[in-house]
Amino acid sequence: MESRGVRTRMASTYSRQSSKALARRRWARTGSIYVLLMLFSLFFMGPLVFAFLSSLKDNPTEWPPTLSSPQLSPVNWGAAYRLGKLGGGGGFFGAFAPGAVVPFGATYEVDETQNPEPPIVVVPRRVPGAGAGAVRLGPFAADEAEVSEVREVSRENVNGKIRVTYEWEIIHTGELTYDRLPMDIEVPLYQKFVSATLAPNRLERLGRVQSWNNVTSGIIPYVFYNYHRVFRENYSRTTGKSLFLLWIRNSFLLSGIRVATTLIIASMAGYALARLDFLGRNALFFLTLFSMMIPGQVTFISNYLVLRDGIFGLSKLFGVDTLINTWPGYIISTMVNGSAVFIMKQFFESLPRDLEESARIDGASTFQTYFRIMLPLAQPSLGALAILTFQGTWNEFFWPLMILTSPADKYTLTIGLLNFRSTYAVAFDWGPMLAGTIISALPIIVLFIVFQSYFVEGISFTGIKG
Repeated sequence: MESRGVRTRMASTYSRQSSKALARRRWARTGSIYVLLMLFSLFFMGPLVFAFLSSLKDNPTEWPPTLSSPQLSPVNWGAAYRLGKLGGGGGFFGAFAPGAVVPFGATYEVDETQNPEPPIVVVPRRVPGAGAGAVRLGPFAADEAEVSEVREVSRENVNGKIRVTYEWEIIHTGELTYDRLPMDIEVPLYQKFVSATLAPNRLERLGRVQSWNNVTSGIIPYVFYNYHRVFRENYSRTTGKSLFLLWIRNSFLLSGIRVATTLIIASMAGYALARLDFLGRNALFFLTLFSMMIPGQVTFISNYLVLRDGIFGLSKLFGVDTLINTWPGYIISTMVNGSAVFIMKQFFESLPRDLEESARIDGASTFQTYFRIMLPLAQPSLGALAILTFQGTWNEFFWPLMILTSPADKYTLTIGLLNFRSTYAVAFDWGPMLAGTIISALPIIVLFIVFQSYFVEGISFTGIKG
């Protein structure tokens, strides 16, 4: 009896140890899979993250590249907030308002053998940037800004170096409010810049000149300087509105209309091809498949000519000579495609026919069966189709470039970003171009994150899988 009890305890102990070892192997396998997935995500998302961090820099093409910048420092966030309020604006969006007194300070370092000199502080007449901002004629904050006397407030010896701190104020002496207060500080070459109330945007002339784009910017224009420029420097010559906002609105509007027309037409056509018996159904389905096999580039010229002539001249009956350079022309030419119809047909064929037969027994018409029974069941497929359609329309480039030619107020975001090449690239000003690209990618990223469950479920039920 005693030996049997020992064997039982040994078997129980071995069983527990085996269970623990199996659990450890399972957790190790799960952990290794998660680590592998994280490495893959870093590999694919790394360039996007690096592009976003570079878009915050004043010089995104600096070499060697780094992930840090003054815009990412919380110390500078607090300084930008305080200076924005002292300038007469808010802490998030600053200004330089009448009566404002903006204190500022900077610290320099020189050898013990050198005599430090007070810096020369200037408020320059600087335009906001390249492109439309470069043709700004005024007014400038320099016209009503006065720099007080530069005072030495402290001097100390640090590791054999003399470190001197200076302070001054910039006083608004006029009656206009300015959104920008640039500043330049110049010191002798032997005098090394150490720190300032707000980190400078640039060090020029071998470090002799420290330059600020906007001392009283507030947090948002300081941290997101290039993003702020994208919205402020590109404006319509006719309406004065922000072109970048108009481009975003146009892209959302056209993408939303295309999603709506695609879902309505594709779902109705897919249901008809999957469930209704009518003459020529198979021929129409083969024609749909054939349209999917033809590259879009093959039909560009013919579609362009059709829109140019007003849909074979029929548009002239309504007083329109051509549909080129009009939103209706773009919408009509992109209402639906064969792939969307095919996806919906495959989905409806995967649903059991018993549902329709039960509806017909209850006296439901074909449209009632489609609208009240089949369409609600198609939500996963419609969700996936909506995501794919929105993504395709948002990122579409060549066809809007052919159809929407002028004015710039009609452009989509992708076409508007093309204009940045002539606006900023010629001046090697890559910051706004990078910021605009990041903004254009955000809606697609958010769309997939929020609706990824619909996307995966819809794709799994479309019937495309083998």
